[in-house]
Amino acid sequence: MSTRTALKKILTEPKNALVKQYQRLFEMENVELTFQDEALTSVARKAIERHTGARGLRSIMEGILLDTMFDLPGLEGVEQVVIGPEVVEGKARPLYIYAERSEKSGASA
Repeated sequence: MSTRTALKKILTEPKNALVKQYQRLFEMENVELTFQDEALTSVARKAIERHTGARGLRSIMEGILLDTMFDLPGLEGVEQVVIGPEVVEGKARPLYIYAERSEKSGASA
């Protein structure tokens, strides 16, 4: 098993895996957090490049998600946040998927 594969497993598989922790934090805002597989590969690659291994995963994840976690409470109708490899590499912002207006209950126009 390669180091990159091992780091991806650490990110996703344990009961208290980092991806699961962040997904729970986003659930508190009623938002689903999704990581594309290539994004997890990029996080693992970054940890290897920085020579931090598994210990560095949290700071990398925090760097990716901190702005989004700060912005979310002020954004109306975001249902899902998708993290792709471009986000991990700092070349793009996360993709926000908004709920359909008609799905909102009790909303008056």
